[in-house]
Amino acid sequence: MNNNIQILDCTLRDGGYVNDFHFGRYAIGKIISQLTESGIDVVECGFLEDGEYNADESLFQTVEQISQFIPANRKHSLYVAMACYGEYDIAQLTPFDGSSIDGIRVSFHHNEIAEGIRFCHQVKEKGYKIFIQPVGTTSYTKDQLLFLIQQVNELNPYALYFVDTLGLMHKEDVLRFYNFIDQHLSPTIRLGFHSHNNLQLSFSNCQALIHHVSGRTLLLDASVYGMGRAAGNLNTELITNYLNEHISRRYEIEPILEIVDEFILRIRENFSWGYSVPYYLAAINGCHPNYATYLSGKQTLTVRNISAILRMIEPDKRSLFDKNLAENKYLEFQSRKIDDREAVIQLEQVIADRNVMLLAPGPTTSTYHNEICRTIAANDCISISVGFVPDDIDCDFTFLSNLKRYNTIFNEKPLQSRLIHTSNIRIEQQDKIVLDYSSLLNESDDIIDNSAMMALNLLTKLHPKKVFLAGLDGYKYGEANYAQADLRQEQDKDRFEKLNNAIRDRISELKEKLIIEFVTPSLYNDRPL
Repeated sequence: MNNNIQILDCTLRDGGYVNDFHFGRYAIGKIISQLTESGIDVVECGFLEDGEYNADESLFQTVEQISQFIPANRKHSLYVAMACYGEYDIAQLTPFDGSSIDGIRVSFHHNEIAEGIRFCHQVKEKGYKIFIQPVGTTSYTKDQLLFLIQQVNELNPYALYFVDTLGLMHKEDVLRFYNFIDQHLSPTIRLGFHSHNNLQLSFSNCQALIHHVSGRTLLLDASVYGMGRAAGNLNTELITNYLNEHISRRYEIEPILEIVDEFILRIRENFSWGYSVPYYLAAINGCHPNYATYLSGKQTLTVRNISAILRMIEPDKRSLFDKNLAENKYLEFQSRKIDDREAVIQLEQVIADRNVMLLAPGPTTSTYHNEICRTIAANDCISISVGFVPDDIDCDFTFLSNLKRYNTIFNEKPLQSRLIHTSNIRIEQQDKIVLDYSSLLNESDDIIDNSAMMALNLLTKLHPKKVFLAGLDGYKYGEANYAQADLRQEQDKDRFEKLNNAIRDRISELKEKLIIEFVTPSLYNDRPL
């Protein structure tokens, strides 16, 4: 068993994907000093990249900006930052003088090997230790991997990594990659492993490596509390404690746990990472985890739906995330083009020149129950609920365009109103009205298939006299956004802001086609009630 196992902590770099790298100036310095105090071998301070510098973020343009965070007593720790090939101007990098970081991790894709290695040569010429971290090593062919190793041997960097970008590797995969690279890599070069925890295997895979390697120095990437994009990473506090117990006791665990207590738990209150079923599905389908993040963020898909869409992505396009491709596959899956002209005529005969009460599922649907009922009665409204069955309000219709909500509605409550649903939902039920899904979509990506906006788009075709809106409260971070607990969705401050802005703009546009009056308080009402 190799006693020369080293830990590289990437909390401020890989973990930064979680909170847009906004740790705060004090936290950045304290995390680096605490990792140093704990005895971490290599501390990754963040990214080197082009752009404007913000001292509260772990994104840097020069090594001089990092130097302010390096402890006076470095103990035995090395300090590094990552630069992605093509995203950092080498002219900004001053020669190594010992006052800042010791090394630079260089990342590049498999189609950039030659260019990436040339960049590494330039960095090395300036005196820095080079850590090579090729993206998506599991997708390399044997020839590509051999070509990479040959180039690396000529460069003779400090370390070469193999990276489980998609989080799909099992123990036998990890050992196979290690053995192949170890066989061809110069013995003076350290070999590193960067894992992702999609299958909950980061810890066990690294244990397997620890007990497998001999002779060569092994670097294992980890982050405090596993903080990292999507499913996250190997936990620093777990792997250091394991090494203390099974190799040699040289890491202080308490300083790492103090990072958790002082900083990471606070971040966890507002951001999420770690194992989830969508990330699991991304891994087993060989897809970049951002595909799972994107699809689950729609809040309209079941797990089975997400799995089906991931399988629709062409295999050679799965390892790199493409937002446009994800959106196209989503719409392809959702859309089932139908001729709904007769259905629209049928609804128009009921709704034309009538007042309509459109009930969205916001909390005010309950708190303003009496006012809603009075408005319906006083204006002889046709009532339409959107994506839910209101408590104690009998509606004429229920509009449904969300696959996920369909399961909730039909499993929890009997539907007494007549169902209007879009063609992306397959329902075996009599006396239903089916509309073409694609014809009701919005132009804005943020609300492309928002159910309330799709219902309003439908009403523009039906020519009602007036539309009363209730329960369209708007999304408020940290508050309950639905009248019924089973309709809750994941809290995401940035997403809520985008949704609110897009809905507000769309309602403003719809007011040119519909007479709209808010019955309950709403963030979208430009005239307070």
